[in-house]
Amino acid sequence: MRRMMAAIAPDVSTTASTVPAASAASAASVERMRTEFAFELPRGYVDDSGVVHRSGVMRLATARDELVPLRDDRVRENAAYLTVVLLARVVVRIGTVTDVHAGVVENLFASDLAFLQDMYRRVNSEGHTRAAVACPECGHGFSVDVAGGRLGES
Repeated sequence: MRRMMAAIAPDVSTTASTVPAASAASAASVERMRTEFAFELPRGYVDDSGVVHRSGVMRLATARDELVPLRDDRVRENAAYLTVVLLARVVVRIGTVTDVHAGVVENLFASDLAFLQDMYRRVNSEGHTRAAVACPECGHGFSVDVAGGRLGES
């Protein structure tokens, strides 16, 4: 039986020496997936102390992120609440606020909520936060990052 197993088993010494070189080469050619996207809110979240938080991070949604809110009683009572629960799951941080929950999202200004909804759609459907635009004067087309940044960078 041992002879049969030895005959079937590959030669570990030759396999081990070739695997690291092959995996190193393939690892170099593998592109890393971007899963988090920074943003700058148009108005900003105002916390209980009156501090305005504008910069934040949103991560890509998972299937679970889209399914779990459907079982939420608040969503069952009011379908419009789905946006609030879903954004609370995928927004990682707004300013120094790292515990982003439905109550935080509920207190965003309408323009910030609309911004995050659009960003969610862009990053989860298209994989980026860029939008194609054209100059109203000359019609020249270019792309902008709608996630924003410092003034003049969006």
